[in-house]
Amino acid sequence: MTRRLDATQSGIATAASILRAGGLVAFGTETVYGLGADASQPQAVARIFEAKNRPRFNPLISHFANAQAAFTQVVPNAMAHRLAQAFWPGPLTLILPRAPGASISDLAADGLASLAVRVPANATALALLEQADRPIAAPSANRSGRISPVDAAHVLEELDGRIDAVLDSGPCTVGVESTVVDLTDPNTPTLLRPGGITLEELVAICPHISLPQTTSDVAPHSPGRMVSHYAPHLPVRLNALQAQPDEALLAFGATRPTLAPLVWNLSAAGNLEEAAARLFTGLRTLDREGQALGLRRIAVQPIPQHGLGRAIQDRLNRAAAPRPQDGTEDMAP
Repeated sequence: MTRRLDATQSGIATAASILRAGGLVAFGTETVYGLGADASQPQAVARIFEAKNRPRFNPLISHFANAQAAFTQVVPNAMAHRLAQAFWPGPLTLILPRAPGASISDLAADGLASLAVRVPANATALALLEQADRPIAAPSANRSGRISPVDAAHVLEELDGRIDAVLDSGPCTVGVESTVVDLTDPNTPTLLRPGGITLEELVAICPHISLPQTTSDVAPHSPGRMVSHYAPHLPVRLNALQAQPDEALLAFGATRPTLAPLVWNLSAAGNLEEAAARLFTGLRTLDREGQALGLRRIAVQPIPQHGLGRAIQDRLNRAAAPRPQDGTEDMAP
């Protein structure tokens, strides 16, 4: 049975003790709930893979209480310092060369010469990381390939009995995972995954950043690069102008007449921040209730391709991608 800990001083202290002892604790960030383990303990990291049924060829993001702690594990360059100053704590992951003597295990890094690090913008998460006082590897706290959790109840739906505890800090405010920027070559910074920090915000600091490359199903250079992910049980149909009577509808913007018997509107006002925060809950709700109604598919209305719309569309593209037969896909916060 997984313990549900309140976001109190006592709950945070208990969660930190579990992590230091090699246990698994799910905790909320501003993006999604992550499944944390001490990144310096290979056996603890291996438990993440076991709990999630996750492939071992996808590296994990390690989380820290502050930039100074994160930069002890990597070799930061000038752009890393600028981005960290602008966006940390916040939904930005930086990929940088591994520092000599870094304590993060090869298993968490998938044997790469680089590491993925970030400082989350969530008071409970920061308090937990401060008390744990070590790198905490934390992919999303769900079964591999499934919809990312944005509250503690979602975590327990997926992982109850498979992990030691969930630290309940309430719903996540951003609702899509962190933006991932590759800075291993300081001359060619690359946006690997759109997320909670928008491309427009990045360009203001890093004007020469390269746009995302096409994701493939080969072993990824960073977390969150698998083609199929966030997969509901019902298939997903993108850019649907109209929904059919046997489809659930994931809507965006002003309500329109629809044949769909089940509708979840990401934001009736057309607000992309609201839409991002409601995305994963909407997919879970339509999937669960749509199956109960015997619906065939989830239709998704078009999403504007600016700001957080890019991150939302990235997640929807992965939700709609052909499903691997072995369940080997995943994402990190």
